[in-house]
Amino acid sequence: MPNDARTSHLIEGDTGSWEIVIGLEVHAQVVSKSKLFSGASTEFGGSPNAQVSLVDAAMPGMLPVINRECVEQAVRTGLGLNAQINLVSVFDRKNYFYPDLPQGYQISQFTKPIVGEGEIVLDMGEEGEVSVGIERLHLEQDAGKSLHDQHPDHSYVDLNRSGIALMEIVSKPDLRSAEQAKVYVAKLRTILRYLGTCDGNMEEGSLRADVNVSVRKPGDELGTRCEIKNVNSIRFIGEAVDYEAARQVEILEDGGEIIQETRLFDPDAGETRSMRSKEEAHDYRYFPDPDLLPLELSQDDVERIKAELPELPDARKARFMRELALEHDVAERLVADRDVAEYFEALARGRDANLAANWITGELFGALNKLDLTIDRSPVDANQLGALLDLMDDGAVSGRTAKDVFETMLATGQPAGEIVAAQGLEQVSDTGAIEQVVDEVIAANPDQVEQVKSKPKTLGWFVGQVMQKTGGKANPQTVNDILRRKLEIGDDQDQDS
Repeated sequence: MPNDARTSHLIEGDTGSWEIVIGLEVHAQVVSKSKLFSGASTEFGGSPNAQVSLVDAAMPGMLPVINRECVEQAVRTGLGLNAQINLVSVFDRKNYFYPDLPQGYQISQFTKPIVGEGEIVLDMGEEGEVSVGIERLHLEQDAGKSLHDQHPDHSYVDLNRSGIALMEIVSKPDLRSAEQAKVYVAKLRTILRYLGTCDGNMEEGSLRADVNVSVRKPGDELGTRCEIKNVNSIRFIGEAVDYEAARQVEILEDGGEIIQETRLFDPDAGETRSMRSKEEAHDYRYFPDPDLLPLELSQDDVERIKAELPELPDARKARFMRELALEHDVAERLVADRDVAEYFEALARGRDANLAANWITGELFGALNKLDLTIDRSPVDANQLGALLDLMDDGAVSGRTAKDVFETMLATGQPAGEIVAAQGLEQVSDTGAIEQVVDEVIAANPDQVEQVKSKPKTLGWFVGQVMQKTGGKANPQTVNDILRRKLEIGDDQDQDS
């Protein structure tokens, strides 16, 4: 069972310690070519109102037709969250008015969602693991978008998003710090991307979170919560939690009361601001949508989808550690992104897995960060990098030379072998040639020879001199071996006594 790391995060105030309680409602856009109840495109970036069907625009007499792919994506997500799949679910009308909601209601699910309770386990490093309960996952249609910066006197409405399928994934109030909230959203996004059910692109609005924050004295009943709407960055989620918790503690310690309300997070100011009061629950007048029959699934449908699930990040991490002897932190980093994990698997196949991991998390990640690229757009693919590692393994290039070759590969796209041949970078492993250079270095430095016999650790100076004379091409291990033999230094003599 996961350890409970929740109580380790407390805010210290003038009246003692306070505990943060966080629940998240994550809205994840379903990966599907068409919308939840129409055939209109879901492609991002279209011209305003270019992807709107008569159903999306709520024209009279238009009837919704359920998109089977969206339903299966919701089931797939529920299975990935170890959640209960409800074989019967109901679509309801949630009645409220926004200018960008043409029907005057949203088709959602209320009393009978398609997915019930589940769980996500967070790896919090030294704190241990935290189990976060999933309350439910339900399908609903997105609203359009109001545009307020197109005209000085008017607002415009773009209905391209209207009717796009969303999965609202509601957590239980099990999170206790901004860091846990950030790790939760990152882990959820990773799972969704592995499943292929949501692309997780928060900058495009396809994954966003409503963050519910309250504070209490440890052991007390839950405090009054405030909801921070539509936070679209993991970093902003953490900042919003920290600010809101501190704000509430300050109010309570000054003798005030927390007003239940909806707030917005201003990333420029780093603060939350009141949006509207929720002292009384809004009457959405939910009722089953008369145009949609209850959604019924068979257990065979669920089992078929379950059989098609990919290996998920936790299972993949365990396999990397078990079969490839990777350290926990390295495996965790590699599986956090599905594209990275697949790149690693291709690179490590038939090679030293730890060497492959080191090159990805070191040289490759560093280069991609500088170029502002994701690994799926890397100028050097796994086969090309693998060819470079093979040259190292064969002794054709040294580790230092390999890094130079890699820089050239990034810039030119040339294969490693061609670069090595064209620039004459092949490592010298000829024992006779290296021995000749070693003899020259020893003959030219008699004082250093005497010193190394009393201080074997200075052998590295000789290695450096030989490497310099050979232009860095000599095989370092061969150089080391020859120097030890010539200078009569055993393998154990340069260790601390």
